[in-house]
Amino acid sequence: MDATTPGPLDPDLLDRDDVRRALAEHDFAAAFALIKKWGGLSQNRIAVACQLTPGKVSTIISGQQHVTSFDVICRIADGLRIPGRMVGLADRPWETRPQPDPPPPASRSSDGASWRPSATVHQAADLTRSDLVMDRRTAARTVAGTAISGATLLDSLEAWLQPPPAADPTVRRGRIGRREVQELEATAQAFRAWDHRYGGGLRRKAVVGQLNEVAGHLDEHQAPPVEQALFRVMAQLGGVAATMAWDSGLHKQAQNYYLLALRAAHAGGDACFGANVLAGMARQMLYTDRPQDALELIRLAQKGARASACPRVRAMLHTREAWAYAAMGRTAAFERATQEAAEVLADSPGAEEPYWIAYFNEAELAGVTGGRLLDMARHNPHEHAEAAAASIRNALTTRGSEAGRSHALDLIGLAECHFLVGDVTGAVEQTHRAVDAAADTQSGRVRTQLGQLYPYTVGRSTSSAVSEARARLREVLSV
Repeated sequence: MDATTPGPLDPDLLDRDDVRRALAEHDFAAAFALIKKWGGLSQNRIAVACQLTPGKVSTIISGQQHVTSFDVICRIADGLRIPGRMVGLADRPWETRPQPDPPPPASRSSDGASWRPSATVHQAADLTRSDLVMDRRTAARTVAGTAISGATLLDSLEAWLQPPPAADPTVRRGRIGRREVQELEATAQAFRAWDHRYGGGLRRKAVVGQLNEVAGHLDEHQAPPVEQALFRVMAQLGGVAATMAWDSGLHKQAQNYYLLALRAAHAGGDACFGANVLAGMARQMLYTDRPQDALELIRLAQKGARASACPRVRAMLHTREAWAYAAMGRTAAFERATQEAAEVLADSPGAEEPYWIAYFNEAELAGVTGGRLLDMARHNPHEHAEAAAASIRNALTTRGSEAGRSHALDLIGLAECHFLVGDVTGAVEQTHRAVDAAADTQSGRVRTQLGQLYPYTVGRSTSSAVSEARARLREVLSV
């Protein structure tokens, strides 16, 4: 079978969390059952593809026989065209390494051309128009690729540090007034509040549609104060669209919206929100194991918003910096940046700050710090697990269940802390609470983090409590 021969599985099937987890654990009973359910393959077809007998496939699915033979695993990978890395093998002979996607045209150069307000409006119109006409399945295939990184990304952002061009006083002016802009601002605020609480992409197309409408108003060349305000609304909507796309697993599309939001903030003269966008882009780099890129983005944010960032924004940027240090294993630098965040946040009472950073308070700082300590505890549980649990408990106590997505993520983190220190009873209790909280969100990030708990429940089948927790996790993750 060569690289041009199509396999029997839809590529989307191999992107499912439950399928990937079953394959990684060599749980071929679960993998074959999921392939039958979601891939439409019969037992006979699986058997023929993998050069197995139908009876053998039947005993595997029923759990009567486990696949341990290297040869059989290779036949399954080759027959179903499952990449070797997904089952612990080297790349199979039929695999070809995909070429990296080229960066979007607007990101290729660091000169000011792509940062002109008119170019930003055209980018917004093109991006939203193409997004709105794609159905979910097409969108997942088209834009769920890898986000650009490294010098290609970082060099393209240098123009953010330059002042935006002055408005052209000769162009005709539209008829949008301050009242209409305030209505659009209120809509952007409502979308952001909904996303913070529930997550997921349920309202993503509504945000994209609103963004498209703002681009249309800007294309009419409004009066300078209105135009600047509309660019700020575009930046805020672009930021929400980015986080919703990311929460839906559309990582490349998320980066496209982050880049749009950053250009819009630049055109609107809002360096503070631009720094917030760069922090979001840094978090995306951290989730893809690129801490050095994340650190460069945070430094760019700190430099560009040095004169305008309010205390909460500065504190938030310090926590992103600390996150990068934690990912690098630089414990002392992590502690220093975290302490700086706490000190800056302590100076924030009474400061006038924008609504979109109001979420960043002592509870958020505790949750973020606990999460980063948990990252380090996975490598050194003896040194960091107890501190991570204490910080996460502080966040849970302070912000409560109304925090929605953050509440669920805190509970998942606390459950993992208990697993790391060997407290199985506490871990099972927190896992059940986490599953209950996850039911109140549509966040893909919550589902991904729940998936990290699943391996802790494997190999503990002698405990009925752990088996019950594992069953609940499998039920949630298979939906």
